[in-house]
Amino acid sequence: MNIEQDRIARQFMEAIPHSKDLNMSLEKISKGVAIVSMPYDERLIGDVETGVLAGGAVSALMDTCCGAAVVSHPDNPGLTATLDLRIDYMRAATPGQTLRTRAECYHVTKSVAFVRAVATDEDEDRPVATASGAFTVSGGAS
Repeated sequence: MNIEQDRIARQFMEAIPHSKDLNMSLEKISKGVAIVSMPYDERLIGDVETGVLAGGAVSALMDTCCGAAVVSHPDNPGLTATLDLRIDYMRAATPGQTLRTRAECYHVTKSVAFVRAVATDEDEDRPVATASGAFTVSGGAS
């Protein structure tokens, strides 16, 4: 990825208000791959009895990470928006642990980019959720 794409991808993350509010952090971004983390936050609890995070917080993390992966892909010279995102929740995230999503943009056409992602907590061998999605492309490959 060139320096300009890296700058655009980082600005993409910083420009999204909810990513700031959820304390998301861009850990890695390069050639269609992004890793974004989100620390555990009691404000995001979906089940007060167990302390498990709400599914909406998990989906926001995954959607943002997927978008960052698309923006960093060499065949996407511009920004992106989510067209479709399917998330399969495999298990509850462990209360108190940071969530981390790794997304890969694996195919880009003239108008659509396709992405896969996995979210984990500290038990990296057991996914919290997986996602697959389609995102807009501004002038991609054929």
